[in-house]
Amino acid sequence: MNLGPLTLDVLVEEPSAKAALAHLVPKIVPGVAFQVIGFQGKTTMLKELPQRFAGYAARVRWEKVKVAVLVDRDEENCRELKDRLLTMAKDKGLTAVSASADPDVLIRIVIEELESWFFGDVPALRAAYPRVPASLHKQQPFRDPDRIAGGTWERLGQVLAARGYHRSGLQKLLLASDIAPHMDVENNRSASFQAFRDGLRRLVKEGN
Repeated sequence: MNLGPLTLDVLVEEPSAKAALAHLVPKIVPGVAFQVIGFQGKTTMLKELPQRFAGYAARVRWEKVKVAVLVDRDEENCRELKDRLLTMAKDKGLTAVSASADPDVLIRIVIEELESWFFGDVPALRAAYPRVPASLHKQQPFRDPDRIAGGTWERLGQVLAARGYHRSGLQKLLLASDIAPHMDVENNRSASFQAFRDGLRRLVKEGN
């Protein structure tokens, strides 16, 4: 058996998450070889995950490969969605972060889309879009990035359009590429981001 160096695969449902995580993963787990794999939407991702998990279950016998899965909650029950994905992984023989000291897979749900992570780091938001007010996170509607009423996507679009950015509508891929390089992974106010960051570190800990 030759396990070799640890590698990390991060599975996401769409291109903007892939673009953001290309910048964030090396900040969270520096020195770990990784790739971010994007799917064409959540439906496609959930349909293909069982087969993907089966492939990883075969690979972990010979490779130090770890898998992180990041999915938007959308309108689903967060707990039920997470349990559904954990069952998929367990059925294929993979162990999760919550069930093993040397886990194979991390499942994390983004509570209010990727934009909640951007609202959680106002300095990064301002580095990309300087006319956004520095006090944004102190304004009542934006104090909890994961509980912004009316949807984070819609509210971020309103905030940026009011300052002259993305006036024709948010371009998700451009948004991720503009903001993610400036994000400070140690000081993000989004609880869902913190859960992803800390889980990713636990996932690869045994391999470092």
